[in-house]
Amino acid sequence: MEVRNRGSYDLEKRELVADGKDLRVQVLTVAAGQRVPWHKHSEVTDSFVCLEGVTVVETRLPNQSAVLAPGERFAVGPGIAHMVQGRDGSRCKFMIIQGVGVYDFIPTE
Repeated sequence: MEVRNRGSYDLEKRELVADGKDLRVQVLTVAAGQRVPWHKHSEVTDSFVCLEGVTVVETRLPNQSAVLAPGERFAVGPGIAHMVQGRDGSRCKFMIIQGVGVYDFIPTE
């Protein structure tokens, strides 16, 4: 996978699980009060799997809020603005799987 821009934001922890030509898997831990800011990708889909806590994935156009308990998943397609945080600003840990395409973090705030 070609990476053009990873964005710049603070997280408690970022673990790279796999990084290949057509797939990247990471485990991200968002501390209380942190979040992955609003952004979108022009080509890749982000698939989220909650591992610990409650992970909230919000999207714009369409406006959705997916509240994920451990083991639950949700996908956000290319071109859809989204952000991720723990419920009510709490800590959460989730796996993110990104498929084929150029990865570009495009801020939307």
